[in-house]
Amino acid sequence: MCSIHANSAREAVIKLCTLPLLAGDNIGHAFVVPTVAASVDLIVHVSTEPSGQRRVREIVALSGRTEGDVVETSDIFHSRDGVLVRADGFPPHADRFARIGIELVSVLGPSADEPSAARHAPSGRAW
Repeated sequence: MCSIHANSAREAVIKLCTLPLLAGDNIGHAFVVPTVAASVDLIVHVSTEPSGQRRVREIVALSGRTEGDVVETSDIFHSRDGVLVRADGFPPHADRFARIGIELVSVLGPSADEPSAARHAPSGRAW
């Protein structure tokens, strides 16, 4: 787990892919981009409200795949009118969660594509 300052989850992915390149010519995009895609599972973007309170704005999954120099992402949760709502993505490696007894659909709720009355972030969790 780490933190990085960015204005969105996707901007954080771009920074993660760009910052190592500042180290010099010994590595390039061809190494960094796939490494970031394979090494990072989730990005949780937190912003600060004018009141000083921190709020989760979006949760994005990295699938591990790339398209050229772009890391493939999918939204798990995003903000709509100040409320965190379920999108259609899921974290990668569902099998890892299943091995330890976590059923992702019951923890996250159904995706936005699945019919359900409750698409908001599950209550009782620190999102």
